[in-house]
Amino acid sequence: MPTEAEPLLELTDLVAGYRLRAGIGRPGGEVRAVAGVSLTVREGETVGLVGESGCGKSTIARTIVGLVRPSSGKVLFEGRDLAALPAKELRRLRREIQLVFQDPYAALNPRMTVAALIKEAWRIHQGLVPRERWDEEVRALLSRVGLRPEYADRYPHQFSGGQRQRISIARALAVRPRLIVCDEAVSALDVSVRAQILNLLQELQRDLGVAYLFISHDLGVVRHLCDRVAVMYLGKVVETGSKERIYRSPAHPYTQALLSAAPSLDDWREGGRGEIVLTGDVPSPLNPPTGCRFRTRCWRAEDRCRDEEPALIDRNTGHPVACHFPGAVPTPTTTEADSGHLVKE
Repeated sequence: MPTEAEPLLELTDLVAGYRLRAGIGRPGGEVRAVAGVSLTVREGETVGLVGESGCGKSTIARTIVGLVRPSSGKVLFEGRDLAALPAKELRRLRREIQLVFQDPYAALNPRMTVAALIKEAWRIHQGLVPRERWDEEVRALLSRVGLRPEYADRYPHQFSGGQRQRISIARALAVRPRLIVCDEAVSALDVSVRAQILNLLQELQRDLGVAYLFISHDLGVVRHLCDRVAVMYLGKVVETGSKERIYRSPAHPYTQALLSAAPSLDDWREGGRGEIVLTGDVPSPLNPPTGCRFRTRCWRAEDRCRDEEPALIDRNTGHPVACHFPGAVPTPTTTEADSGHLVKE
């Protein structure tokens, strides 16, 4: 069991990706969707992982649960490297790490009843729940996630999206995990249903002490649910810290741009700050920029940013940030610059 000072999950210089086949007008090669990420999740806490689509968040989720094999680096759970464990021990630890997918419609086998979907975990992890108690446990799990016990004999197509996500959560809870990785778990749901699922996750954490790695592009949701936040850009974590630090005093220009574009967040708009508009597209992970990966879209970029990759360290900002020139914000303007600019409201 980890002590309070030890992380439950620790990623160390994690590199992971996939091979891209060559095609017409497209070169082949290895895409490093995750390019050296270090991250920790402690017992009973919620860590948010945010960033644009394609930045590598989902690859991290799949690497943690073993669906993607890391190219290098380590995925440590309770201090043990998952890639170095024997098969029997790895299976036991995988039971303690569960994944809730984004799409509740695709995550459940349409040919299986709710009861069969939940019981499948107990068939794989034999001895976790005595067979004679399976039906009772299914009903208890459905009640815990806010569904009627009599729904156990229904099929996934008979449920709404929010109900299906509750079933996915019940299936994850069936093996009594200590960490649940939520990969955009509420992004496909209506706003009102999304709030219900978030409240359910918080209630489960209070009752069971489960930890979450919560992956999302919705900054409002992350602020509501998470204790700490890590911001990703093009396969790298560029800033990480407590929720209060990130939302009140963002130091990386990319984090500032994300927060400025979120209409529901007032912290960053205080003091007359406007919206930071980034021009240009996110570079390809097949050929990322040298030095700082954000420099091609950054208003602070200088020659040093091209030549030297900034380390993720505390630069008198109170929390780690991967930027040579953290903290400053652009001067309000109404004209578009070559890179990022600030539009005054």
